[in-house]
Amino acid sequence: MKKTLVLAMAMALGVSATAFAANPFSDVPAGHWAYASVAKLAAAGVVDGYPDGTFKGNNLMTRYEMAQIVAKALAKGAIGSDDKLVGEFADELDNLGVRVAKLEKKSDNVKITGNIRAHYVDYSGDDRADASKIRTRLFLSGEVNDNFSYVSMLQNEQNLINNSGDETTRFQRAYLTGKIGQVGVTAGRFEGFIAEGNVYDNRVDAVKLDFGKTVKFTAEVGKMSSNTGTYDTGVGDAITSLKWSDNAAAGRYYRFGLAGNVGKVALEANYIHADTVFSLGGTALSTTTVYADGADDKIYTLGANYTTGKTTVGAMYLKGSSDYTDLHNMDDKGYVLSLGYDTAKANKVGSIGVWAKYYNQGASTVIAHTMNGKYSGAFGFKGYGIGVDYTIAKNMVAGIQYFDLKDKDNYKATGNLNHKTLWSQLIITF
Repeated sequence: MKKTLVLAMAMALGVSATAFAANPFSDVPAGHWAYASVAKLAAAGVVDGYPDGTFKGNNLMTRYEMAQIVAKALAKGAIGSDDKLVGEFADELDNLGVRVAKLEKKSDNVKITGNIRAHYVDYSGDDRADASKIRTRLFLSGEVNDNFSYVSMLQNEQNLINNSGDETTRFQRAYLTGKIGQVGVTAGRFEGFIAEGNVYDNRVDAVKLDFGKTVKFTAEVGKMSSNTGTYDTGVGDAITSLKWSDNAAAGRYYRFGLAGNVGKVALEANYIHADTVFSLGGTALSTTTVYADGADDKIYTLGANYTTGKTTVGAMYLKGSSDYTDLHNMDDKGYVLSLGYDTAKANKVGSIGVWAKYYNQGASTVIAHTMNGKYSGAFGFKGYGIGVDYTIAKNMVAGIQYFDLKDKDNYKATGNLNHKTLWSQLIITF
């Protein structure tokens, strides 16, 4: 196909530019019949010339070269996704990674993705029983309009450690996400991930607003959630079991965050205020205290991550002030040091990610930690965790994690202060 046919196509489609730039090609003189069209296409960014500054309009084009022009015309809005040219060069466009948004909206407005995680966890030096589960998550998302999308998540968990076939299926996330002007908005039940998960990593029922580009400001208000379950307080003969529902991790909370980059250093600061916190670090507060109905918690964090190549070094400082820990004069400060190398990419077989972290956190700096290591949450903890992830096949990532943690504050007469966790998992995405 000669380039002159492309010019005819451009004139027929009415490719426009706000102003005609001077024709950049030396072999298309001002008097040439195609001068105006070539200038128009060049100004619109649809065609490029050769490195020597020529257009070579009489040369034959390959299908790949033509597909590149069609892709640019699509991006500039010169043609629609239902144009015959798009259908003709569909395979080439797919190879170029061009997504035909208009067609996707019509044929697949609701998208379903998901993952399956099978894990086994072994506890050593702890009263907890070993556990093994299969967790399946289905994510459903759909476009509401040009500015907002709806996202939801259905989760099923199957307990493999016993013969009773215990399982639960829950609708765990449902929220809108998008923009109003330059403000990012997330509203509904979504995953709350605060201070890299060192403070909180669980569901929230909230509204979150994000402002800014170079420096991002976040404002968030809502209620923290937690899985229904039974939680133990005390050790040995002093154990008391408590049970609470999804609404009981904490009452109302609000957060302000500020984040930005300085060269290769990513900085983030947070202030979190949570009312009526029922658990510190995932462990319920004692029913024998005046704070059985929850304790207020105020947490400040400041973190920095430096990345060079595939290596990231990070540090975070945390300070908390909880009614419960203040009463008992418990440690209210904390820090987390981290080192990571690369990540295991689900679509790249053989890719690997390695990480190590050292934790030293007072109880009031944690509400629901992101890590899989266990500890006596209401007393703070210190210790380390290491992990390796490896992509064994496309969309199949295996991982192993080890945690060795100790309680920071001990107000119990008996009990083992050492908590060791070996966590292994296989995650399949689709």
